[in-house]
Amino acid sequence: MTNSIQDIKPSPFHSGEQKIQARMGVREKMERFGRKVIRDFMPDQHREFYNQLPFVFVGHADGEGWPWASILFNSPGFMHSKNERSLSINTLPVEGDPLQEAIVPKTRLGLLGIELPTRRRNRLAAHIKRKTEQGFELNVDQAFGNCPQYIQTRELEWLGADSIPKPEVQEITLFDQGVQALISNSDTFFVASYLANGSEEASEGADVSHRGGRPGFVRVDDDKTLTIPDYMGNNHYNTFGNFIENAKAGLLFLDFENGHLVTLTGTVEILWDSPETKYFEGAEQLWRFHLDHGRKLKYALPLRWKLQAFSPNTSLTGSWQEAKASEDAAKLKNEWRPYKVEKIVRESSVIKSFYLSAVGHQALKFIPGQFLTLKAELEGKKQIRTYTLSSAPADHQYRISVKREDSPDGKRPKGTFSSYLHSDINVGDTILAKAPTGAFQYNSESDRPALLLAGGVGITPMISMARHALSEGLRTRKMRSITFIGAARSHQQRAFFEEFNGIAEASQNQIQAYWALSEISPDSKPGKDFQHVGHISKDLLQAILPLDEYDCYLCGPAGFMQASYDLLRSLGVSDSRIHAEAFGPASLKRNADEATKSVVSQPVAYQAIVEFSNSKVEQAWSKEDGNLLEFAEAHGFAPKFGCRSGQCGACKVKLTSGKVAYETEHPEGVDDGEVLLCCSVPARVEGEEVARISIGL
Repeated sequence: MTNSIQDIKPSPFHSGEQKIQARMGVREKMERFGRKVIRDFMPDQHREFYNQLPFVFVGHADGEGWPWASILFNSPGFMHSKNERSLSINTLPVEGDPLQEAIVPKTRLGLLGIELPTRRRNRLAAHIKRKTEQGFELNVDQAFGNCPQYIQTRELEWLGADSIPKPEVQEITLFDQGVQALISNSDTFFVASYLANGSEEASEGADVSHRGGRPGFVRVDDDKTLTIPDYMGNNHYNTFGNFIENAKAGLLFLDFENGHLVTLTGTVEILWDSPETKYFEGAEQLWRFHLDHGRKLKYALPLRWKLQAFSPNTSLTGSWQEAKASEDAAKLKNEWRPYKVEKIVRESSVIKSFYLSAVGHQALKFIPGQFLTLKAELEGKKQIRTYTLSSAPADHQYRISVKREDSPDGKRPKGTFSSYLHSDINVGDTILAKAPTGAFQYNSESDRPALLLAGGVGITPMISMARHALSEGLRTRKMRSITFIGAARSHQQRAFFEEFNGIAEASQNQIQAYWALSEISPDSKPGKDFQHVGHISKDLLQAILPLDEYDCYLCGPAGFMQASYDLLRSLGVSDSRIHAEAFGPASLKRNADEATKSVVSQPVAYQAIVEFSNSKVEQAWSKEDGNLLEFAEAHGFAPKFGCRSGQCGACKVKLTSGKVAYETEHPEGVDDGEVLLCCSVPARVEGEEVARISIGL
């Protein structure tokens, strides 16, 4: 008989934390991890760490069950540990702090030690053993470290007692203008939560956690309500785990420059699948705080902090102002909008990059692999062309990288639009473009390693994918394994050589770059300037790639595309794992797997009535409304989605009546009575002028 790890000893996570971990798909992983790193004692390095700190953050619940977050401070050494299971704290809370009434035996506390200059932090769950003349003594229940994400570095300054005005305590039940201003401009706050089911398990009790972001990341909705993004963390879900079991929280905001504190307590709600989440950069979820009561503690601290630098993780997040602008821009995604050319960079002898910033509007986020549609009037005629983005979604500007297409005789440009961009567009000019779109999309949700094959200017979506994978890997601390192979005629025509190699180095070679050249110059060095001479071959792939299942992405000219596809199929790669985009007239001839041949697309309806059966709502659809996911979102629904390209299955819902047509060639795992919203539209039914379908939303 085999026992699970849960049968051996109590889990280091309580029921609420386990529920959130299960919802987020990390339950078993975190159970194994937690049993290794969450201890019922303090390691020596933690004991030394607390001993050198001048302050510590504390969470507790008062006699009525309201959580509070507090700060305790004194000269370094005010916290000391006589053994690995105890911690003495020689200080008391400031006047007006609710923690004052809680310094009694058996009170359960959560402690967060944090070094703002270094971003190092460690956590404790403990209970008060006894009160002392100088403070109190704790028995340790749990001890563990935290990764230093979203922590802004600050330099601490102590003020003399004679330079601090007399502290003032003010009870509040509403956010006045001063409190709203402090919250709206904060880049840091602390949140306390609490769970006590009477089990006395070490996993229960109080917790206090750090939250950081760009100034403005906490939105003041009204004089009692805040909305807050929750970013990728350490997957413990201590805070959210407490929230779903006990929907209360204590928030602590510090005025770092003036020494004021605002401590609040109230109720919370997690806004699962809020439609606003997708517009807030970096947000995994949103949650909302409703004030019950609190206190303003003016001049409470003799401490002042000077901001040194924002966390690198913070730069990967957004603000509510940007989120609102993105939401507004999404409503106009099909309109032509102006973009200013901020920079032009020559990437190779034939490719230039154009950096574009939105003028008077917010540029929409995109999925790597998608393209911009540009419009210009050339020689009296309106010309429209599409160019794949070579920037990453987290970049602050769009970047397109365009190859100049010349005719064989060199007398007139073969590519009128590309010639116009290369010859006539300068920094400071304005061009018109529609929001990014396109079905060729990188699936960042996949756990499989990825293979990126690029021919010539087909490198543009691949550099976007690699930049995004690096950015997401740094944000989530989970770097995807990617192998890139770029083929070019010569090193003069090759683009992004240094950038791709830099990405590989920054990823610690989780992202690897290989180069194949058809023409080798005398000064090119094998192994450094290129790894292969000639076309990408079966021998090259077998030499480079470990045996595994890959998500494969192809982009380049028609011949390159077909040859690469056929090569991958000959190596046993499933057709459904090969994602392709071609430039020019290239049309890939696929050899579909048997499992995908059964899905046959229907003709597309001209008009339809779509019933959202769960909501008892009907809406009129036409071809201009796009796929069913976009249509549902446009009418206030928030279906689940992942890749938005028919790959991940996240948007699958019930099709209770009617028929749909698929925009993709072969959606996977679609059974009768199911539909993938992101790549389907109502199907035409013979004899019916207006089709009808019903979907489970």
